[in-house]
Amino acid sequence: MRIAIKWDDVVVDPQGHIAGHAAGDTLVRRLVRVFDHPIVIGPASRHCDDFDVLPLELVDARDVVVINMDVVDSPQIWRVLSKQNVEPRIMNFVWWPVRPDAPTVRAASVALSCTLFPTFANSERTATEVRETIGKWTVQPLSEHARLGWVNLGFRLDHIQPRQPSDLPIVLYPAIYLSRNKRPDVFLQVVDKVRRRIPLRVEMRLHESHLVTEEAMDISRHDWVWLGPLTATRKSYWEALAHTTAFLATAENESYGMLYVEALGAGVVGVLPDHEWAHALVPEGYPFFYHDLHEAEEMLTRALQDPDACRQELDACAGGSFASWIADHHSDDAFDKAVVARVDEWFGGTK
Repeated sequence: MRIAIKWDDVVVDPQGHIAGHAAGDTLVRRLVRVFDHPIVIGPASRHCDDFDVLPLELVDARDVVVINMDVVDSPQIWRVLSKQNVEPRIMNFVWWPVRPDAPTVRAASVALSCTLFPTFANSERTATEVRETIGKWTVQPLSEHARLGWVNLGFRLDHIQPRQPSDLPIVLYPAIYLSRNKRPDVFLQVVDKVRRRIPLRVEMRLHESHLVTEEAMDISRHDWVWLGPLTATRKSYWEALAHTTAFLATAENESYGMLYVEALGAGVVGVLPDHEWAHALVPEGYPFFYHDLHEAEEMLTRALQDPDACRQELDACAGGSFASWIADHHSDDAFDKAVVARVDEWFGGTK
């Protein structure tokens, strides 16, 4: 049995690699790495070093499990593949926030898809949101048969680079988009107050779709902000994190928070909002949760003035080593094993 990965936004570059460094691109690469001889659903047939690209219509439903990252499309995938007179095998992969109070059509579509097809979520929080959405929007004969699994995505621990001091404290904007949920205005409001107290530099690496916006142009006019594209390679991404002092998270909601976890694993001091999604990432007793913007300002100032002392507090809250706690709870080894185990459980194994 082979795995076919469907995400409509995937881009395969001329060299036959998955392009981009956004969350979806990274997840496709990880799934390609986990399974042998995978297929990536795309517009035209193509053979690449690590995978094949096939249009959905050419996928052999007798020998393929489709892992669908575009969850609301699963019923349509079923309709296409069922024309081969076999029962299609489809697994939803939910990797973004699911809100039961989302617009009716979207919430109901997600709920229906997640009752009709086994669903794997990128975190316990996301799985809980899926379960709540199913309960709100579907009838009991469907909801009681829903199959749901989850694991924290995690990251590759061997990517972490040794810490490197910087001339000025560096504050990371921990997102690649300027979307409303990320609240970049709040981030800049707090950091602007902090930089009046101590010298600092902000680094914002944005997806190209947000890099060329008017909002990004306005932000780039601040002489204390470096704003540019995403790093070209994963190596340069981790090298940049090794120089980063702290980040300030301002998002209202996250399904998991890969960028935050990677930064924390790299030794960056994270100042987090007192939200449920943020508590799910760190040990109980984490000392840098803010309840209002004044607290955020004070915590970020302290993280920039004495990051070593802040890291000692993180070690204390984690029972001795914060880095070890992150490694134990956010290693991608757990993701690899869990996603393979769920495919085996629900569909009978892969090769």
